[in-house]
Amino acid sequence: MASLPYAADAESSLKPEELKVLRDQYEKEGSFVGVQTKFNYAWVQAAVIVCGLRLTLWKGLIKSSARTEQQDGVRLLSEIYRQSPERRRECLYYLALGEYKLGNYAEARRYNDSLLSIEPANLQASSLRDLIDEKVQREGLMGMAIVGGLAVAAGLVGSLVMRGMKKR
Repeated sequence: MASLPYAADAESSLKPEELKVLRDQYEKEGSFVGVQTKFNYAWVQAAVIVCGLRLTLWKGLIKSSARTEQQDGVRLLSEIYRQSPERRRECLYYLALGEYKLGNYAEARRYNDSLLSIEPANLQASSLRDLIDEKVQREGLMGMAIVGGLAVAAGLVGSLVMRGMKKR
């Protein structure tokens, strides 16, 4: 069983030239693109030998800093999930990471919870669950502050309008 990256790995982005290598391979295969190439382009852990050292590089659209490329990565992973049952476990995690990066926390939680229902002790999925929960809580508090600020502003405008009406 392949190990999954920790959720924090999703925060770093690929360089454009790294993504270009993956895009070129994907486009070269055209309508005969393989599942592995599609997965690599969406998100992959590639072990590379450089000067005798084994390095692990995370690559793919989900790690891009461009939102449209992240969305393409989620789309490709969704296709792989539907078409390749043997890749569903890892797709669930990467889909959760992709949705997290896109700010779709409900979808991220849904994919991640599906993985945790299969593997309750999965440390990477547990870590991602914590990140999702923190982000939802932080954005929920920010949303409440915005709504509260709007209510105060509306109250001020209303009182100014009422004052103006009383003076007439």
